[in-house]
Amino acid sequence: MEENRFLSTGISSSEGQYENRLRPVDFSEYIGQTKVVDNIMVMVQSANIRSQAMDHCLLSGPPGLGKTSLAMLIAQQLGSELHIISGPAIEKKGDLAAILTNLQPRDVLFIDEIHRMHISVEEILYSAMEDYRLDIVIGQGPSARTMQIDVAPFTLIGATTKSGLLSNPLRTRFMGNLHFDYYGPEDLSKIIGLNAKKLDIKIQKEAQDLMAKCARGTPRIANRILRRVRDFALVEGVSEISPQQVSKSLDLMEIDFYGLDRMDRKILQVIKDYYGGGPVGIEALCATLGEDRSTIEDVFEPFLLKEGFLLRTPRGRELSDKGSGHIQS
Repeated sequence: MEENRFLSTGISSSEGQYENRLRPVDFSEYIGQTKVVDNIMVMVQSANIRSQAMDHCLLSGPPGLGKTSLAMLIAQQLGSELHIISGPAIEKKGDLAAILTNLQPRDVLFIDEIHRMHISVEEILYSAMEDYRLDIVIGQGPSARTMQIDVAPFTLIGATTKSGLLSNPLRTRFMGNLHFDYYGPEDLSKIIGLNAKKLDIKIQKEAQDLMAKCARGTPRIANRILRRVRDFALVEGVSEISPQQVSKSLDLMEIDFYGLDRMDRKILQVIKDYYGGGPVGIEALCATLGEDRSTIEDVFEPFLLKEGFLLRTPRGRELSDKGSGHIQS
């Protein structure tokens, strides 16, 4: 019955139930992002004291860091309904208007990938966020007129992986603008240990730490590795996951100690073998790899750049000393 509280989340119901099982149930379980959580707790407490809707909030940062989980906790702490929708799913003004007019006082509307909303649809939010009303134009030309529809005071939480793509009028209407950073290994190890208990998995501390180092600073990836290692352990009849079991599982998944997968290493190897370590233009690199540009730039490059395996120069992509050493090892 809990699932009936949500609009479309863009994932299957079975997958969504599994993800929700691993989500934190209160702020005490939300590990990491201390500054973000502290700010949110103040905003929630203030809204509860005032018995009003919480101020609108924009959550930005790479995918998989807990933005949706935090939105769920906010609605829970406010005692409000949470409605989840994806930005690209809102195709027409009428779609967004229907969602807004069905909100109850103090409800929380969570729009994921809000930067991908069409600008014409986005404009509906301006008056809704500031004055809790919809300004709708009826008709065309000289006979056009504006109709105003009141909406219940609500809280909009926008999540984006590319805050720079948001229009300035929309960005300035968010009272809270909070950025998520990648997690450190210690926090990821705590998350893995907590979720292992939820999945009834016995795991050694050293095994937790090893998985945390390979999770690319992302809780979603840490949970994915945990579940895959759990599968391997079950098949082999292992009752407690050890570092040796984790290493064996990571080898099967083709993930190395740094968290690089097969495609990450292929990118580094191609730059080394085909282009002498670089620099190489992105178009030439994509053609050699057989991948489109957006996949390379949005999926693989950010982590390689963050960890210092790859350099982005005016002349193109180039292997760093760390990248060259990793390929040779």
